[in-house]
Amino acid sequence: MNIKSQKDFFSGLMFMGVGVAFAWGATTYNVGSGARMGPGYFPLMLGILMAILGGIITFKSLVVETMGGDKIGKWAWKPLFFIIMANLVFGVLLAGLPFIKLPAFGMIIAIYALTFIASMAEAGWKFKNTFILATVLAVGSYVAFVLALKLQFPVWPEFITG
Repeated sequence: MNIKSQKDFFSGLMFMGVGVAFAWGATTYNVGSGARMGPGYFPLMLGILMAILGGIITFKSLVVETMGGDKIGKWAWKPLFFIIMANLVFGVLLAGLPFIKLPAFGMIIAIYALTFIASMAEAGWKFKNTFILATVLAVGSYVAFVLALKLQFPVWPEFITG
């Protein structure tokens, strides 16, 4: 087996892995049928489609010749760190950590933290642009989730709202 495109080969494997995981996880819910879909139907179909897409991409990487073999480059450690850290901080700020008595800071502060930390992954990020983006995301999230969908979760920190 000769891999003609490393990027496509490993991307296809990733798609297949995620697709199989989604499909397998969906089987723990009631799947139902096409006419009467259960909560597991959509994730099951999405997982199957992702696995099929991954198989096609992997097959293509073994058959279609690419210029230079499409080698995989170095890992971008700095962006990877900041993106993962942004998501972890968002989850902690949104829900808090009761076992260390860290209160929930709410959606607005969590979105600002997520945006600022994730923006640090970009080379030469600017405070003003990030602040504008965070504000648009916070206002949009508030309108969509709190006003339109009427979801119940903390918007502001507990020590402000009481």
